[in-house]
Amino acid sequence: MSWRIRRGVAAAFAAFALVAGAGPGQAFALSLVPPKPDVLFGVSDRGVTEDFSAFSELVGKHPALLETFHPWGNGLNQAYERWRETATRPVLHISTADDQTLAELITPEQIALGYGDDYLLQLNDFFAKRGLPAYVRPLGEPNRCLNPWAAVDCDRKQRDGEHTTGWYKQAFRRIAAIVRGGQTLEGVNATLTEIGLPPVNRTKGPPPTTLPAAPVSIVWSALPGGSPRVKGNFPGNYWPGARWVDWVGVDFYSEYPDWKDLKRFYVGKQWRRKPVAITEWAVSGKDEPRFVKRLIAWTAKRPRVRMLVYYNGFGSVAENPYDLGLYPRTANTVRLKVRRPNFLEYAEYNAGLLPPLPPK
Repeated sequence: MSWRIRRGVAAAFAAFALVAGAGPGQAFALSLVPPKPDVLFGVSDRGVTEDFSAFSELVGKHPALLETFHPWGNGLNQAYERWRETATRPVLHISTADDQTLAELITPEQIALGYGDDYLLQLNDFFAKRGLPAYVRPLGEPNRCLNPWAAVDCDRKQRDGEHTTGWYKQAFRRIAAIVRGGQTLEGVNATLTEIGLPPVNRTKGPPPTTLPAAPVSIVWSALPGGSPRVKGNFPGNYWPGARWVDWVGVDFYSEYPDWKDLKRFYVGKQWRRKPVAITEWAVSGKDEPRFVKRLIAWTAKRPRVRMLVYYNGFGSVAENPYDLGLYPRTANTVRLKVRRPNFLEYAEYNAGLLPPLPPK
């Protein structure tokens, strides 16, 4: 039996067992980590499969992961078809900013108190129903002041009210508890009560009596230092706790190559036992082949780094400084470095193995 099939069967069995036997206080978690020394290679989603194909051709390798950036409440049907057509495993980043106006859709406090539970129940149902392994990355880069869920503003001041680090952590915990599922409603509510949060709040009908175990890994991610880099805005200030996190992610760009911060992040005591993902990395502004060489060498020396996702930006080439096609020497270096077989082209089980959605 191949590794792909063996792990897929094991995940399905684990999900069934935990759905069948979960009780109050028992949470479902799944790491979806490839065997050593393999690293899941990925790219960000630009909304059309043609861009995915162009990136694959540019780097000479099919990415195993496609990271999609969605605002809170956005449906997954269109993204699912892209994941399926590209035969990728999804990484779903969840934002609270409208993707057109950037207006805040929901605050961390509101998430923590259950005002967004309809959406979380939808995510749990979507991935569980299809048996689709995925990495769910809620509210990434909380220590970047431009994000509405950040607890420090760009004037270097702590935000209060609905946007404190405390509310961020409680929001993250609630997201993990509901999206993972794998418990009866009684069990999920007991988990939420244990951490001082109200029970599941479904406004569109009664909540389900059981939340199925979704085959998802929860990814917590941050900037390695902080923007701005001030007290109270370092990664550890936003850490929700190991219980709620399956992977630890970090974003690293050629514009801000603070290698000391990256090294410090990797050895952080709170998450020293977690697999590490480079959830976003890219060059911008100029050709930077040396940056690529150094980052790939850095990951090769650190065995906990098991995911590497290139951020290819959005919009036309003229508007998008992250488009790898702008930097021929960098692109060639990426091609040379990721051709190693341990940079996986396909995840063990991906959306390409699943049927299309039924017509409406």
